[in-house]
Amino acid sequence: MSAMNPDLSLRLAAAVEQMPAFPKSVQKILDLTRDVACSPKDLVQVIDRDPVVTVKVLRVVNSAYYGLANQITSVDHAVVFLGFNTIKNLALSIAAIGMLPHNQLAGFDGQRYLLHSLSTAAIARQLAQRLPDADVHDCFIAGLLHDFGKVVVAQFMPTEFRRSMELSLWSSRPLHVALFEVIRVDHAEVGAMLAEKWRFASNLVESIRHLHTPEQCDTDMLACVFAANQISQRLGLDYGGCLVDAPLPATVEKRLGGQIDALQASLGDLGPLLNESRLFSSF
Repeated sequence: MSAMNPDLSLRLAAAVEQMPAFPKSVQKILDLTRDVACSPKDLVQVIDRDPVVTVKVLRVVNSAYYGLANQITSVDHAVVFLGFNTIKNLALSIAAIGMLPHNQLAGFDGQRYLLHSLSTAAIARQLAQRLPDADVHDCFIAGLLHDFGKVVVAQFMPTEFRRSMELSLWSSRPLHVALFEVIRVDHAEVGAMLAEKWRFASNLVESIRHLHTPEQCDTDMLACVFAANQISQRLGLDYGGCLVDAPLPATVEKRLGGQIDALQASLGDLGPLLNESRLFSSF
């Protein structure tokens, strides 16, 4: 941030400060799902206190995706049926949906953005399961939040965001490159500022900050998120701009044990994972 124009630095800091706080109920759900001693009853008590989470959990469990013969009307049954991981991932998506910009001036496509973020998160989780030292929970969260700097810009700098979208499309360049040209800052830096405000762990913050400079943050988490982001784009689930299907950086390739083609092939059928991402992005 030291090289940033002082006026821009102040403007972005103010924008980050105006973003909503990360929901306490979702943070509690994250904490509980990490606790091996957590029971379904503990999770139900947290969900029951948040009417937004309650309604959306019941809407999801009763959706056509699960095809239940009889409707589930209690959070208790929904938690048991969906399982802890699905509840956690759904809670995170609910939190993200609640923070998406509603300013039409920016031309921000919230559902497409969220679908890309959720698919990146789910693929990052799959990749993390292969690495003994990677935290699959944090890799999912980092994948979900990796592009959240774009949300901040779209919300508080809508004219600049729209201009960046147009530049990206006209010049066939990735949106993050166009954003840097227009506002002179990497959206990943803005996303890291927001993650710091939300008091996420420093390794997660740094993974977001160095999304476009992975050689400066050689960690399992960043390797998983970087590769997952690229695979999501290859599947047509990108957000803005064009796909730059470049080889993985050496640090990422070394940690994951292969190049992008081999990694994507090794994941097998991603259909169920992507269908769940589509479901969560639509509620």
